[in-house]
Amino acid sequence: MRIRGVTILPDGTAGATAARLTADVRAWVESPPLRRLVAHFGGDPPAGNLAATLAGLDDFSARHWDFRAGRERPEAREPALDPATTRLVLAAAAALGLVHPVPPARPDYAHLVVLGGLAPACLRRVAYAAHLLRTGPAVTGEVAVLGSFRPLAELEHRTLAEAGLPPCATEVDVLDAAVRRVFGVPGPADRDGHDADHPHHCWASRTYRPAGLPPVRVLAAPSGDPGRRRAHTADTQRFWAGHVRLGPGDPVLAVTAPIYVPFQHCDALRTLALPYGCGVDTVGVDPALPDLARLPEPTLTPGRYLQEIRSTLRSMRALHAALP
Repeated sequence: MRIRGVTILPDGTAGATAARLTADVRAWVESPPLRRLVAHFGGDPPAGNLAATLAGLDDFSARHWDFRAGRERPEAREPALDPATTRLVLAAAAALGLVHPVPPARPDYAHLVVLGGLAPACLRRVAYAAHLLRTGPAVTGEVAVLGSFRPLAELEHRTLAEAGLPPCATEVDVLDAAVRRVFGVPGPADRDGHDADHPHHCWASRTYRPAGLPPVRVLAAPSGDPGRRRAHTADTQRFWAGHVRLGPGDPVLAVTAPIYVPFQHCDALRTLALPYGCGVDTVGVDPALPDLARLPEPTLTPGRYLQEIRSTLRSMRALHAALP
């Protein structure tokens, strides 16, 4: 998967071999932009045994680039960086595939998957998915809008009010409201779910049928580790794949924000491509589209880019560990 700049993310072609994926992970991890970034923060340049390198980078990034410390993204602190470090971080983020959006690589896909996130991102990603359905590529299966029961932060509530959306309690509520507005559907044609005593055990599925378009399913998954955390991206991807009966060779297009493309692409390879044999392309919302101009755009800072470079390293480590 090519990204503008120097980086090639791990191959999302259906049937990509373990050797190819390993080589692609190594190429990203040992790329000059990441090596310079690690060296600037006092680390040793990545090299040698890949598993050991990934483990070392995971530990290194936990010490230097983890500004969440277990909290949700809106609660992450922003580090104080000097101008030279800021320039280096922003250049590395661009070269490593976290900045520039790219269009879908194929003319058609079996399914389009919209990944949830903070409230502004949910609005933008659903709108971008609608844009793709109008302009291409073709989608022969369904549009899956994947979220969780994560409670919204106060800033997200303000964003919804400014965007003219009704009050929402959770991430999946925002996605559902965005689907209703963007696709002009008043209510779901089908719904299913399980309302447990704790949100980590709950799941919900609502399927909308907009005229002339593929069905749109809004899905919230239960946590894969309910005793410790809420559902995350990989949980929702696995849960959806089981519902839709994803098949070998099915090409899947995932939509997220550019800053999350590398880590969520690797997550999708691990949770979808490896177990189901499907193909995966991951694209970020293009902020230049007129459709998105009126929607709130998140502020992307050097600290956020460092945090998501760490997320990519962790996702690549998990992908490499899952390879046969």
